[in-house]
Amino acid sequence: MIAVGNRVPDATLYEFFEVEAGGCALGPNAFPVSELVKGRKVVVFGLPGAFTPTCSAKHVPGYVALADALRAAGVDEIWCHSVNDAFVMGAWGREQQTGGKVRMMADGAAEWARALGLDQDLGGRGLGVRAKRYAMVIDDGVVTHLAVEAPGEFKVSSAESVLAALRG
Repeated sequence: MIAVGNRVPDATLYEFFEVEAGGCALGPNAFPVSELVKGRKVVVFGLPGAFTPTCSAKHVPGYVALADALRAAGVDEIWCHSVNDAFVMGAWGREQQTGGKVRMMADGAAEWARALGLDQDLGGRGLGVRAKRYAMVIDDGVVTHLAVEAPGEFKVSSAESVLAALRG
């Protein structure tokens, strides 16, 4: 599993764009992680799935609500990472009103979740391979903070916990 001090592995994540902007076409657009984190401080929170109860009621709303505070603490971007396709993540982002606050990054084949060692098999619950619930801070490609939840928990990966860690 990825650890503090490690460089994040590269993979391709996908983000759904509602309108053409900044050279990105309408629909899913592919982004290499290595390019997105270069020279930037990024908070990434991972979760098992779009539209799931804890993820929709607590995890995403917390980051949306604290987006300005996280940016004031030096964060350039906030990503929600989930093993879902870009269409689902785009729809979920619209519902959660993440626009301009949280980038909804799709990892449809669990490529990045597996590379991070933060994948879990939820096939017994009908979900297949998913990301664990976690939060990390990446500074210029290097993990400076990592918090992985115990199964069924929602404590250490919240926006409040990450903000506290950033403030030291």
